[in-house]
Amino acid sequence: MKILVVGSGGREHALVWKLGLSDRVREIYCSPGNAGIAAAAKTRLLPQLSLRQLLDFAVDQGVDLTVVGPEASLVDGVGDLFRQAGVPLVGPSAEAARLEGSKAFAKDFMARHQIPTAAYRIFDEPAAAERALRSGRFDFPVVLKADGLAAGKGVLICADLQEAVAALDRIMIARRFGTAGDRLVIEEFLQGEEASFMVLADGAGNVVPMVPSQDHKQIFEGDRGPNTGGMGAYSMDGLLSPDLRQRILDEIILPTVDGMNREGRPFAGILYAGLMLTADGPQVLEYNVRFGDPEAQVILPRLRSDLATLLLQAARGDLASTQAEWTPEAAVCVVAAAEGYPGSYPKGQDISGLANAARMENLVVFHAGTSQAGGRFVTSGGRVLGVTALAPSLDDAVRRAYSGLREIHFDGIYYRRDIAYRRLAQ
Repeated sequence: MKILVVGSGGREHALVWKLGLSDRVREIYCSPGNAGIAAAAKTRLLPQLSLRQLLDFAVDQGVDLTVVGPEASLVDGVGDLFRQAGVPLVGPSAEAARLEGSKAFAKDFMARHQIPTAAYRIFDEPAAAERALRSGRFDFPVVLKADGLAAGKGVLICADLQEAVAALDRIMIARRFGTAGDRLVIEEFLQGEEASFMVLADGAGNVVPMVPSQDHKQIFEGDRGPNTGGMGAYSMDGLLSPDLRQRILDEIILPTVDGMNREGRPFAGILYAGLMLTADGPQVLEYNVRFGDPEAQVILPRLRSDLATLLLQAARGDLASTQAEWTPEAAVCVVAAAEGYPGSYPKGQDISGLANAARMENLVVFHAGTSQAGGRFVTSGGRVLGVTALAPSLDDAVRRAYSGLREIHFDGIYYRRDIAYRRLAQ
């Protein structure tokens, strides 16, 4: 098989790495990729291509399957473009991708289909949103969400009215998230523990569940500070009981797939439900329509089945009799970020120690924001690397990941030192 992977981050490196292990895969192209992806087996980097250029390349090169990492391309309609041309692609249509592209759409969709989620209101004008905040209709803390895509940073948890009004100004007036702030969702704050649950869907109503994971979105230890794209994640079988996994499938995943089908938006690709495990049961915080990042970096190492085969079956609408096999081992990913992230940060810092980390057993370093300069790896993004370890227990995986990370250095390197702390404390 020839496979085209679209994207440039740690998620895409994990996809390229896992696909490269398949005997079925002969060649992998990645647009635009990063320095780590360029060094991966069977892989050739392409420049940043438009959606039309991606399709033309896939047709000209006889690509058997295209896998899309970033949500923006899916929201912009790359799935429709490829399907109209009869070229296999893993990812939903633009209409189905609205589950991630518009938080207002997702909330209204869940309300229509009785899918458990937090109470909410949607606002098109900042003055109306401020009046609602000041009216006493919302208890604090409260959650404000920019409607559109904001790279995982458009969700603000506000402890009181003053913080909420400042967040409203940031989203809708100062436009810190651009056009994503054209609309605003205000919703109740849910108490509980978060979890990520992903399935592979084929557009015909069939799904293949993946193992659960939990990520750490806030920049500082103890889940404090602003949201990021993700500072680390872990995956282990004990994260969700078998009964709870089945409840999530029955109450959230399958009703979502069925609801999308009934509304004429059949869902094909990766359906990601970000969940809060409340005292009343699991509730949806958000949908994604692609692999999570860094969740992919802990889920894909646990996959025993051939990823290329699974993705091709999904693209062909043929998952009816498919199951995936998983290792019982735990996986942990710790993200190494540039100083200043998620705000402004320097680029071009030399990275050392990658070869030492790569020699460690059951450890993989996924590149997220790297490039090459003069034959050296240098930083080029906010999230620079994801150090992922696999081990028989969560304790061992955590120790192994941090041991690998201690081999790596660049000026200003920052990483959380408490990934998986909640589970380790239990």
